[in-house]
Amino acid sequence: MERHLDGAVEYHYGKFPPRNLDLALLLDPVSETSAAIARYDQMLAAMHNSEILLAPLRNQEAVVSSRMEGTISTLDEVLRIEAEGDSDQDVAFRSARSEAVETFLYTRAMQRIQRDIEAGRPLSEHLIRSAHQILLSFGRGALKSPGAYKTEQNYVGERRRQSVAFIPISPAALPSGMQNLMSFVRDDPLNKLLKIAIAHVEFEALHPFKDGNGRIGRMLITLMLWTSGLIRQPHFYVSAYFEQYRDDYIEGMRRVSSDDEWTEWCIFFLDGLRNQAERNISVAQRIFQLYDEMKLRFREELKSEWAIEALDFMFANPSFKNSKFTSHDRIPPHVAASMSRKLREVGILSQIVPGAGRRPAIYGFEPLISIIRNEQSS
Repeated sequence: MERHLDGAVEYHYGKFPPRNLDLALLLDPVSETSAAIARYDQMLAAMHNSEILLAPLRNQEAVVSSRMEGTISTLDEVLRIEAEGDSDQDVAFRSARSEAVETFLYTRAMQRIQRDIEAGRPLSEHLIRSAHQILLSFGRGALKSPGAYKTEQNYVGERRRQSVAFIPISPAALPSGMQNLMSFVRDDPLNKLLKIAIAHVEFEALHPFKDGNGRIGRMLITLMLWTSGLIRQPHFYVSAYFEQYRDDYIEGMRRVSSDDEWTEWCIFFLDGLRNQAERNISVAQRIFQLYDEMKLRFREELKSEWAIEALDFMFANPSFKNSKFTSHDRIPPHVAASMSRKLREVGILSQIVPGAGRRPAIYGFEPLISIIRNEQSS
């Protein structure tokens, strides 16, 4: 295939890490972004169950991050795959569109790397490749060397012009490039937020994989915020801002290589993180408010000592097979079955897929799904 390379920007060989940051210009953006992220983290720290309440937002992040790479799916599709995959992942994947499966695998990859880090493993090339292997384990991605670094030169194109906009680092130089990046992440004494900004643009410039680089790169933003101690749980969703300003996002990264504009990139990136911190606070507040409202509603409607256990289950599983709920290890099966009937009757649960024969019905916890869906489209 002929490549139109006229005007393409090449990787910035020999210029990483940058030595020309204007720290005076970056002082206010760093301070303001740090304060916004701290407010978000403090709000989560005050909630004993933030893992339950915010984990479903990973699906929203997966949809937006994947959409930026041209993989179009909906939140409802991803939630249905998650529900069906609890008992038979192969069946769930075969019955869904491949684009939706690819989006779902973003969530799986994030969960895997989170578990590895919680088990004491450091953020490393190995964990990045493991996440990539999961991300590209199905459909079109399975043909693009999941988990393996590129062996041929790849390119970043401009779809409208059908031309190459950026030429990432060469395959021969990639191993040392990745080693330099991970050494920078691990050892450089630079301010944590600036380190994350620079590490993100460097990863995208290296473009180490055949496919999936954008999704892995944005996943790493959240993981670096977490492993650096800026947030206590890996629930920070970054892609909405970068999708909204996609052209500026891409052009800012190109100018790092073409014009050495590391400082300008950091300002844009920090603006994005600050905006997302404020947006995440707003979404989290709506979810927490819903949880408090539903505590009262569940107690009133269910009149059961297990009402809060049911509520926590539905926040953690906004789309679920009824058989999974009725096998809840803390709620007797007959009580759980009665609960799901009652919650359907009063409109809290919606039926996504009806039961048939041995196939259990799939229900959606509509109040929570509505919040996540609205955030996705806002």
